[in-house]
This record gives sequence, structure tokens and C-alpha cells, in this order.
Amino acid sequence: MPIRLLPPEVASQIAAGEVVERPASVVKELLENALDAGASRIAITVAEGGRRLIEVSDDGAGIPAAELPLALERHATSKLVTAADLFSIATLGFRGEALASIGSVSRLTITSATHDSTSAMRILIEGGRVHPPVPVGAPRGTVVRVEDLFYNVPARLKFLKTDRTERGRIAELVTRYALAYPGVRFTLVQDDADPGLQTTGNGDAREVLAKLYDAGIARQMIEVDARYEGFRLSGFISPVAVTRSNRKEINFFVNGRWVQDSALVTALVQAYHTQLMVGRYPLAALFIEIDPAEVDVNVHPAKSEVRFRDHNRVFADVQRAVRRAMMANAPVPGLDTPVQYRWTPTQGDTASPFDDAQGRPDEPAPHWGGFSGVHGDPGLPFTQPRPGDVPDQPPLPEASRVPLLRLVGQIASAYLIAEGPDGLYLIDQHAAHERVLFEKFLAQRGGSIPAQQLLEPETVELPAHQAGMLDGQLAVLGALGFEVESFGRNTFIVRAVPALLAGMSPQAALRVLVEDFEEDESPLQEEIEAKIIARVCKRAAVKAGQGLSPQEQQALLRDLEASASPRTCPHGRPTMIHLSVDLLERQFGRRGAR
Repeated sequence: MPIRLLPPEVASQIAAGEVVERPASVVKELLENALDAGASRIAITVAEGGRRLIEVSDDGAGIPAAELPLALERHATSKLVTAADLFSIATLGFRGEALASIGSVSRLTITSATHDSTSAMRILIEGGRVHPPVPVGAPRGTVVRVEDLFYNVPARLKFLKTDRTERGRIAELVTRYALAYPGVRFTLVQDDADPGLQTTGNGDAREVLAKLYDAGIARQMIEVDARYEGFRLSGFISPVAVTRSNRKEINFFVNGRWVQDSALVTALVQAYHTQLMVGRYPLAALFIEIDPAEVDVNVHPAKSEVRFRDHNRVFADVQRAVRRAMMANAPVPGLDTPVQYRWTPTQGDTASPFDDAQGRPDEPAPHWGGFSGVHGDPGLPFTQPRPGDVPDQPPLPEASRVPLLRLVGQIASAYLIAEGPDGLYLIDQHAAHERVLFEKFLAQRGGSIPAQQLLEPETVELPAHQAGMLDGQLAVLGALGFEVESFGRNTFIVRAVPALLAGMSPQAALRVLVEDFEEDESPLQEEIEAKIIARVCKRAAVKAGQGLSPQEQQALLRDLEASASPRTCPHGRPTMIHLSVDLLERQFGRRGAR
């Protein structure tokens, strides 16, 4: 084929593919423009996950009427003049591609007025075709309205996620920027509902933290404020008792720009060295202020990555500042502080037997006696299942079964020791209880799961992106014995919980359903009930470090023996380690003694 120049509309759509990946990309570009314009109030309205409508309005400086058509041209910007300016960028935007790229794949309308203009001007660009501007009446500032995103590139539209997923990404993005700019009042409304996010703009970052996580976690977050030569790190980190199973809630901002930088995340995690268990990560919202000449932001089409001139120094400064803040706020143990047993994982293990016990230190460990069995004495946590308690399953290999065991005792308030006909068994009490609860839930799932009404309904408030996810699961939760109702913006009322979880905090039960889901997971796809059951059982199970009475130990052992898959928890971790008699004899040098 001969070489030819691409038509302008094709070139624009190719450029848009680099800048506009999804609706959240549009919101990001428009938010950054509003912040660069000095806005003190920003309102975002979204419909159908951003497919039908994205509108961002601000009270910033506005665009002069004569410059409005030029603003829609590619590479038109007020933030750069010479090539040298690229190496000292102090604004969030600088390439001049966003509006042109968005306009090439949508119907884009801009209405803007400056403080000294007598009227506002409105201009429309539709699929890359610009219409003449017209005067209108509007207050100072800018309103950008994006309608029918990707209407002319259906292949891009086809690859978008569900509306709920796209709404969640937008809510996460806006909350991040609200955290970085607490002096700006943000309002986010999605699908004509109550505002999913609304900040006061009073400059209190901890107030925004409460919306990103919850008030309890916001109170516990440790403030960081360290200054070194040409470098400042401020923000918040979580104490070692508040962790997550992934890095999603580690946020870094460089000169006000949210960035994804694996080196910065590594510096943060290494600052917690020896403090966190394997597979657990802190929460963080950290802001780096550095000379713009020391950082290159022009390395990624979405401007989400940066390159530091002296990355080793930045790495060291972040690690040092976080470590100092964490150690300065570490609690001093008293004489009556109970011994905390730490767990050392085997290679390749990514979870802890504590699991989410560390996630919320303000919640007491579940009361052991509350986990009464489906049948039998409610005073004991476990009972021998009757026939039919576990769904019919194909016969398991003999190697996966557990023989009858004789309880020896408990060590480190975390493990049970039992003797079998073929040697010694060390049982992780948390993983074992997870398996038992999981199978009891599965046994009840086919019929009506017993629920226990709460004496006083509990109100649970969640961040906007998690509330949307939970709202889509209410019917599934109802089938599992939860009675949960939506109660206004991002708020739910819990009226009943499954009887098996009667001793568990309803707030903890709801939060665990959503806080660890990856953003690309679709909670309503196949096996969602099993996923939900496994996650709740993980939180509800007795924790390592919790002493059990001999009767409770014995009951746990009997229930584990009767389980269909006793050797692993629902997440695949082993519940026990078997030390054969032959192995013990070899270790004691008694081989051949028989």
C-alpha cells in the first residue's frame, strides 16, 4: 500500500485513543483544566456511567470569547510557550490535546465566561466538526458538557465496562482529587441521584479521608509532614493495624498530580519493613512537592507516570519520612498489653491467618460463642453436622479426608495440636473455622438461610464507589440471610444478618464484601454467592491470637473432620500441616527402631 497522510478525523481519533480511554479519562482531563483555571467550586454530573453525559462546571477564570474556537484545536494551550517549558511544568495540563480529543469522539459543548466579559460564549464540536460560537447568558467560569461518548467509534464503546464499574472509577478519581485539593469544593452526582461525593472545600484533608474510607479509619490515619532540601512530603499513612490485601488504596500525588509510580509504592512499603505481614499493604495519601524542573511529567499519554531527575534521593526521602512518622506514632506497649503472636508465612503464601482481623482495630474480635451451629446447643460454637448439611459432592480422594483426631491442645492462641493414627496434625484455627462456616453457609444456601433480626438496625456509610458496588448486590445479600436497605446517599441500613454470623459486626460484614474487590471484578457474575460467602466467613472466623476453651477446640476439630474439603480454607490456604510418624522418627534419629 502507498504511504499517505491520514485524514484529519482519523488522526484525531487516534490521538483520542491515547488520551480518552474511558469516561473516567474524560473526567480527569476536565477536572485538571478546572483546577488549572483556579476554580474553588467544581461540580461533576454523570449519566449512564459517562456514556450518555459527563458535565464538569467550575467557577474558574474562564476562556476569553476570542480564544474559545482555538481551545478546540489540537496542540493549542496557554500553559507552554517554548520547548524548555516542558522541563519545568507547574500545571496539570500542558499538551493542549484533551478538548480536541474528547470532541472527536463525542458531542462536546463548552460554555465559558471570564470575570470581565459581558456575556458568555458557547461552542459545539461534534465528532471533530466545530460549529461557530454563539453568545449566551451564563455566570463566570466554564461548563463542559460531553454527550454520547464514543458514539462514532462503536468499537471503543463496546469495550467499556458496566455502568456500575465506570461509575466506580469516576467516583474514585474525583475523591482522589478532592483529597489533593481540600480547599476546593467538589460535588459529584451520578444518574440524577443524591450527590455521591460532596466536600466543603474548607481545606480539611482528613474530612475528605472520611469520605474516601470512613470516619473511623480517617481518625486513625497518621499525618506525615517532612521537609528536606528541595523536597516536601505531606499527607497521611495508615498505622500498621490498618491494612488491605492489595495496593489499590496507596495514592501518590506529585505537585498536585495523581501518579502511578511503582518505585514510590515500594519506598512506602519498605518503610513498613517487618511491621506488616506478607500480602498486606498500608493505606496512604501522600503529596510530594518538588521543583518542577526535577520531575518529568511528559512520559505517559495520560500523564499518570512521572520520572524524577534524582529518583534515588526521592525514594530515600519518602522511605525516611514515612518511617519516622510511623515510628513516632507507634503506641508504647504497657505492662498489661497482651502478647501478640506474629505469623511467619511459608514461601508463596500471600495471606495471613489474621486476615482482616488487622483491618479494623476498633472492632472487637467476634464473640466465639456467637457462632452457634445450625443444630444443637447454641452455647457451643460448633456442632457435628447432620446428614444433608453439606451439599452433595463427588466423593473426595482418600488423601483429602481427615482421620479421627485426638485433641492435644492449643499453642500460641493460633494453632491446635491433634494426634491421628498416622502422626501429628497442626491446625490453623482461623483457616479451619473459615472452612467450617463456609460449608455451613453452602449447606443452607439451597433453602431459606436463617437470619437473626438486630435489636437495633445499624447504619453503614461507604465511599461512593463501594456504595455503588454494594447497591448492586442487595438482592444477592437477601438470599444469603442479610436484610440490607439503601438509606440515602452512600448509606445502608442493616436490619438482619445470617444466624451463623450473629456475633459479627454488621458493619464489618458489609465492608468486607466490597473493600477487597479489584476494580475489574464484576461482583454479579458467576459464583458471586460463593465469593460473598467466602469473604464474610474470612472476616467472621475466629482469629489467630484468640484463646479457645477445650470444648471449643474439640468442637472445631469435630466439625473440621466432617467437612467436605477439610484440608484447605475457601481461599485455598491449608488448614493443617501433617507430621507423619515416620518423619518424627527420622527427626529424632529413631529410624529403624521399630
